[in-house]
Amino acid sequence: MRLFCALLLSGVSVLAEEPSQVPPVDPVDVHFNRPAAGTPEYVVAPSFPSKAWVRQHFQPEVPRIELKRPVRLADFVQEGKLELSLKNYMELVLANNTDIEIQRLNVEVPRNAITRAAAIFDPALLTRFAATRQNTPANDLLAGASQLSSLTQPFTANYTQLLPTGTQIQGGFGGQRLSNNSTLQTFNPSINTNLNFQFTQPLLRGRGSYITKLPISIARSRLRQSEYQIQDTVLRLIGTAETLYWNAIEARESLRVQEKALELADAALKRAQRELELGATSQLEIFQPQAQYATAEISVTQARFRLAQVEDQLRRQISADLDADIRKLPIVLTEAVTAPTDTAELDKDALITRAMDMRPDLRSARQALDIDDLNVVVAKNALLPNLSLQGGYTTAGRGGIFYPRNSFNQTGPVVPIPGGLGDAFDQMFGFNFPTYNFALTLNLPLRDRRAAADLADSTVARKRDLLAVRTTEQQIRLEVLNAINQVENSRASVKLAQIARDLAQKRVDAEQKKYELGTTTIFFVLAAQTDLTQAESSLVTQSVSYRRNLLVLQQRTGELLAERGVVIP
Repeated sequence: MRLFCALLLSGVSVLAEEPSQVPPVDPVDVHFNRPAAGTPEYVVAPSFPSKAWVRQHFQPEVPRIELKRPVRLADFVQEGKLELSLKNYMELVLANNTDIEIQRLNVEVPRNAITRAAAIFDPALLTRFAATRQNTPANDLLAGASQLSSLTQPFTANYTQLLPTGTQIQGGFGGQRLSNNSTLQTFNPSINTNLNFQFTQPLLRGRGSYITKLPISIARSRLRQSEYQIQDTVLRLIGTAETLYWNAIEARESLRVQEKALELADAALKRAQRELELGATSQLEIFQPQAQYATAEISVTQARFRLAQVEDQLRRQISADLDADIRKLPIVLTEAVTAPTDTAELDKDALITRAMDMRPDLRSARQALDIDDLNVVVAKNALLPNLSLQGGYTTAGRGGIFYPRNSFNQTGPVVPIPGGLGDAFDQMFGFNFPTYNFALTLNLPLRDRRAAADLADSTVARKRDLLAVRTTEQQIRLEVLNAINQVENSRASVKLAQIARDLAQKRVDAEQKKYELGTTTIFFVLAAQTDLTQAESSLVTQSVSYRRNLLVLQQRTGELLAERGVVIP
């Protein structure tokens, strides 16, 4: 029996450390959510009696939250201007964008839920000490005093823990010191101690480590789902940020086109004024060049305001608006609008297959099925009868100062025999007064509507999520096909816009020569210049639209994160 108790205590001490060793969570896919090397994937709770436990419970450090300033902005300042290529711009977006920073923090809550789910295995120690002084009048001679005064001092310490196998173990120590002024007490003060162990082992419902660790498995699965959802959000944020970059490029090129149109209108107006001064033309012919010049000035002003508006949006994406010095600098975007050189036809089936593998929203929907499967297991376990085996062992001891008495009316002197807590411990650990108990308990639900409804709900949830996966797959297929059509349409539109721009330029040159030879009027020259401006604006719009549609295609296939440096293993 001594060996049994020693092994049981050793097992309790070893198993008490096991719940803190939660299996590590699968790595976070997005690299900026990955914990530093050597750190656990979940929150670590220190165990008693380590120094870390003392600091956490008695001297907790509340972290000071400070928002960091935007970084690396000064690295791209050249000659008083903020020069940004697309690559540099996206690096600043990933480093400084406030919305992306929020997504980095969102993954911490489901990660902390893993530690919270493992709390069911945390051991608990409950101790209690009390002291009670009681004075009562004696009702008979057997009280041993006319006024009985007693002091009771009980102490208890109980340890409880749930093991991964589903076993609930309890161990406790109890002691009580009782002293009074009765002349009839055999032990005064008397010390009684007991040591007890109990266990409850489920045999049907809740049996096994797989069942008991289901909350941790569900928390881990929800963490992976939240990571996919965060990836999807970051994918959209990066797509929005890059779209703004190309909007700024379009606004810049539109301003350049309008400024060129203003130069042509200015040249035409000056020539018309010179001809009017020389008497080569009528006063009525000057109004159209003046109107053309005024319209061009308005277009330039509007284009400058559009560019300034988009640049403010760019500053917000890289948090340059938070830096008082950087936000005043003009932005120079170094990307050029070039015609597409890739003429190969896009493989629709390959792109759709890639999207099915990489789209984080689809992976999140599929991860929900794993959570549903675990919930089905939980519901099925709840339907089982609750059959459990209980067992326990208790050993007791007694000590104190012993007064040997022969009878109640003894008149001779009583010589006390010294004793104390050591005697109680000797008897307790000598296992001289053991108590054993074993029991089987069966809780058989004759009708369990709640558990049946929970199982039905979990089945419905899984079917609903299966349909959600199918819907997402259909939507992804449609989105990829639409994105492919838009890219191919933009590619053809750029070619047609190039042809139209070249023809418009040739027409301007031809009308200018005809005007110089006197075979046409200024009206046709200005009309040709207007058509050239519209053709160049159309070429800019179609070229930028092609880049934006390529961006949308990468976003629809889920490749944008990898293309922009957000690594997906």
